[in-house]
Amino acid sequence: MIAIFVATFILSLCPSTYARMTGPDLMSFRVTLSTGIDMHFVAKGPRHRKKKAIILLHGYSDSWRSFDEILKLLPIKEFPAPVYAIDMRGHGESSRSEPSSYTQDNFTDDLAAFMDKLKIRKAMIIGHSMGSLIAHKFAIEHPNRVLALVLLGSTTTMANHPVVLELKPIIDSFDDDEPADPEFVIEFQASTFYNPIPWVTYRYVSESLRLKGIVWKQTLDGLNVEDHSSQLPQITAPTLIVWGDKDGVFSLEEQNELDTLIPDSTLVIYPDAGHAVNVERAEEIVEDIKEFVENQLGKLD
Repeated sequence: MIAIFVATFILSLCPSTYARMTGPDLMSFRVTLSTGIDMHFVAKGPRHRKKKAIILLHGYSDSWRSFDEILKLLPIKEFPAPVYAIDMRGHGESSRSEPSSYTQDNFTDDLAAFMDKLKIRKAMIIGHSMGSLIAHKFAIEHPNRVLALVLLGSTTTMANHPVVLELKPIIDSFDDDEPADPEFVIEFQASTFYNPIPWVTYRYVSESLRLKGIVWKQTLDGLNVEDHSSQLPQITAPTLIVWGDKDGVFSLEEQNELDTLIPDSTLVIYPDAGHAVNVERAEEIVEDIKEFVENQLGKLD
């Protein structure tokens, strides 16, 4: 049974399937960044007001597809800006770096280069899991370019985090030039859901199977060595923190610490939702973003 399941996932990687699954209201683009990355992203929403935008940053081993449900509901009338969901370096359809490097600095530099390329002056940045760490690092380093932060399934740091330390010996065994073992990927992605949605898990696994072992390894190493949590009080952007109370990756204590360290923050806790809260509770998240934006309109200049 598992062999049939794995074979089905692998078949989903064909380009024609990927193209058909991109909705009619989404446009797919590639841009070459000053950092040398050929970045793939999808765009939705008004093409005017390009100086402001909403940018979505996915989690570890994921891609822009992890925001499929949220993309259906964005943009919102309270903030009618273009929405860009990017594939970070080495993930999804974006290129791997040469020479190979996947640190948090790399991801943050790519985000700045992406905004420069598209002439985006300021953005609301929505990050899930690993993407949320890149989001709050970017807000620390580029405060004038961040209108607001939305951190989904987040934490203060992944440096020496128990989940990272548990994954590291497994990830270190991967072949640099091959995809991860499909059975591991299925278990890894399924563990992020409290309310499994089979076709969504299928999508997540398909995207994770795109990554080569070297990307898994170096990205995890980059998360494990950098701790910028002491700088979180420097964040000036209003911040919405969203967490599912059945999250098996990051704890309530970590959410409270985030909420304490970031000066202008609001913590929202969803009952019976897992780490993949961006999928399980997409409609509620967008409603909370609407309320958040309405309350912060005077600050989003």
